[in-house]
Amino acid sequence: MDDDTAGHATGGYTTTAAAAAHFVLVPMMAQGHAIPMTDMARLLAEHGAQVSLVVTPVNAARMAGFAAGVEEAGLPVQLVEIPFPAAEFGLPDGCENVDMLPSKDLFSNFLEACGALREPLAARLRQRRPPVSCIISDMIHWWAGDIATELGVPWLTDIIYRHNLLENLTDDEIVKVSGFPTPLELPKARCPGTLCVPGLEQIRQKIYDQEMRSDGTIMNSFQELEALYIESFERAIGKKIWAIGPMCLCHRDSNAMAARGNKASMDDAKCLQWLDSKKPGSVIFVSFGSLSSTEPQQLVELGLGLEASNKPFIWVIKAGKKFPEVEEWLADGFEERVKDRGMIIRGWAPQMMILWHQAIGGFMTHCGWNSTLEGISAGVPMITWPHFAEQFVNEKLVVDHLKIGVEVGVKGVTQWGTEQKEVKVTRTAVETAVSMLMNEGEVAQEIRMRAKDFGMMARRALEEGGSSYNNIKLLIQELGNKQNTSV
Repeated sequence: MDDDTAGHATGGYTTTAAAAAHFVLVPMMAQGHAIPMTDMARLLAEHGAQVSLVVTPVNAARMAGFAAGVEEAGLPVQLVEIPFPAAEFGLPDGCENVDMLPSKDLFSNFLEACGALREPLAARLRQRRPPVSCIISDMIHWWAGDIATELGVPWLTDIIYRHNLLENLTDDEIVKVSGFPTPLELPKARCPGTLCVPGLEQIRQKIYDQEMRSDGTIMNSFQELEALYIESFERAIGKKIWAIGPMCLCHRDSNAMAARGNKASMDDAKCLQWLDSKKPGSVIFVSFGSLSSTEPQQLVELGLGLEASNKPFIWVIKAGKKFPEVEEWLADGFEERVKDRGMIIRGWAPQMMILWHQAIGGFMTHCGWNSTLEGISAGVPMITWPHFAEQFVNEKLVVDHLKIGVEVGVKGVTQWGTEQKEVKVTRTAVETAVSMLMNEGEVAQEIRMRAKDFGMMARRALEEGGSSYNNIKLLIQELGNKQNTSV
């Protein structure tokens, strides 16, 4: 794909200060990172900025629905497609996304291949017109800061990383995070920064050093959700934080929601028809994201808990060829027993489309930030089942601070790419959590009411005059002015 013509639509905007601002977005090629970057691209373009989104061929194909959507809307978004050197770094041909890695042991190879995009991307950006105003990159692409320095433009990161706090502590020791308006205490093993992935350790210092050079941070959140924490964080790092979320709310109809991220593994119409047949607020939606891996015994236990709850459910399950024993179990009576009230989706699901349906009354989630924020935006209360990384902190926010969810009661940490044979959550715990959230008791009703209130706040934040709406405007105006004075 030619970088000046790929997946773009440039009609309908004029050379104002906003249009002069040209943002280049460099996502980490993992679904949980790339999807919010496409949302960010759309939001910036809707506010008049030009956006170049850096992709590789396989990821560009996954974004076909996004590209078609921005073209149809006449938004100034271009996909800048860079070949990915998979074979050169010992990766299978076409392995261009973290969810395609056959083993987490190849993650370091993947990071090295990503780093090799630096020179070809810099060469492309030198030729871009209008000139680049700002580069926004995922934290793991620390090398994007060098490109920004070369081009003389601001560099923003979309996630900030800190690790020094965890040094010289055992996994069971309690980490007390200071500087926030309310106490945050977690065992070290449940803290962000303890994700055990080969290759990540070697670049942590590079990420930290480069992040200190960044000009600020983009945050997929909104002031009303965690104002005190955003302010405390801003003081701690001494840089501007632009809260411009929930970015998922750039999608306003079921078709756009269904096309978000990847092609669904099932027919969208069939899913909507099934949901339409259920009573409002009666269905529990169960999905653990694109990277969380649930072992066969735990999947069976989860399924039996859902069955015992006697509540309608949609269960997104990633078993298939990897876990044939789970497929055998599903076929050996389970699907038949729950056929009237259970829908199983194997593979990728249109999560936002499902969450926004009136039949959904609860969301059992791994607490990845995207999923957490999508649940909040839809006004749906949650059952929290964190696995690794920052997910245990997100659980604290949902359950203890916002009070819009209940814990399922996870025992231990399930590291990405590591086999965990033992069951961490029993069928009884699943049944109890589902029953508690979905019943008509006073506690459940209060949780549902608060969840709806936060959903309304989220939507208002991105409406004209809202906190995130204003932040996007200010961001574009500031960077547009910088661009205007530098050319």
